[in-house]
Amino acid sequence: MPFLDIAFQAEVSRWEDPEFEEIARSHCGEDPETRAEIIKEFRQMIYDRDVVHPHRMDDAYLLRFLRCRRFIPRLAHKLMVRYEQFKQNYAYLYDCNAFGLQKVKNVYGGTMPDSPENGRITLMRFGRWNTDAVPIVDVVRCALLMDEIAVMQPRLQILGVTIIVDLEGLSLRHVRQLTPTVANQIVSLMGVSFPLPNHGLHIINYNWILNTCFYLFKQFIPRAAWERLHFHGNDMSSLHKHINPKYLPPEYGGTCRHVITTEEWLRKINMYKDDFMVNELRALGFTVED
Repeated sequence: MPFLDIAFQAEVSRWEDPEFEEIARSHCGEDPETRAEIIKEFRQMIYDRDVVHPHRMDDAYLLRFLRCRRFIPRLAHKLMVRYEQFKQNYAYLYDCNAFGLQKVKNVYGGTMPDSPENGRITLMRFGRWNTDAVPIVDVVRCALLMDEIAVMQPRLQILGVTIIVDLEGLSLRHVRQLTPTVANQIVSLMGVSFPLPNHGLHIINYNWILNTCFYLFKQFIPRAAWERLHFHGNDMSSLHKHINPKYLPPEYGGTCRHVITTEEWLRKINMYKDDFMVNELRALGFTVED
């Protein structure tokens, strides 16, 4: 079976790989000997504080939030509150055909395999967005779907993601679509409100237009996230100080051969989706055709 098909089958897997135990310990503060006790403490905290009422309370679900906050229940609870508020405030984003977003095309991308240091390398290339054919709400929905599917996978809960925002081709016609609400949604999806560890956000290929829209995003970025925000301009050698070139596409001075587009990712995930994923997406509000 080709490498990419094996990789996409793994995308829908919830198998806990024993080989990731040490990575989970170093990345997430996860100790198999105390894990059950901390999950129990976290679950009781949710009941006691009675602030959120998640649709699931099983161990696997609570692990998403604990892993993202180094197994500190009070921080995991704050993240869960933000996540549940996002779902409530923006329920309309989930109201779409989950695998009918191919028209977003190559706005998003990623590289495979994942990096032990940087996790999943995710590409956001908003300059490639066709504003005439794709409304901004579908651009956001596609990022949302990618996040929701990623957090179902234990491997990515542990490895996390690194995001590259490539602003090449960004123009005023793109910027005109942005509102404070959209900016808040995008920042939330980059890790502020989702249980997916974010190792870094790297901005490349930007021009003067960045100054026009950045103030919109700045107000929603928490202070703690600023240390993970890096501006590289057109200097790929600067980017390589943070990400090994073997995990980057050739266009960024890398040698990774497996670069996935939005369309290919959606098509393959749709091909390999299982009943668990279908039920989870439907519970969130997505439409998933049989």
